[in-house]
Amino acid sequence: MAENKTKATSASVDDFLNAIPDPQRRADARSLRALMERVSGEPGAMWGPSIVGFGSYHYKYESGREGDFCRIGFAPRTGEFALYGGFLRSPELLARLGKHKTGKGCLYVKRLADVDKAVLEEMAKAALDKPPA
Repeated sequence: MAENKTKATSASVDDFLNAIPDPQRRADARSLRALMERVSGEPGAMWGPSIVGFGSYHYKYESGREGDFCRIGFAPRTGEFALYGGFLRSPELLARLGKHKTGKGCLYVKRLADVDKAVLEEMAKAALDKPPA
């Protein structure tokens, strides 16, 4: 079975965030980090080259594939932030969040100014309250 590509690394979260060229995106990334650290009680850690994750869990699929991944996390992609870890589990919170998109397992937010940060924090708490699917 193929080895998972996205693993926790010893790379510096500060260095990664400081390298974001756009000042507003860098500030938003720092705000997301602070929110997720506060909610999870875990320090941010790099998962692969581009995901800042908080906490971890072990998963095992029926296929036998297994591995570890962050409980919640985000990646500052070129055009938007991808948020990982159960942010899509609460349709009632999604409806109150503000401007966003969803994918198969991710929540996408262009700018933090586009969303209600209190609702985003509620979503992060809810994602941590339920074990990952």
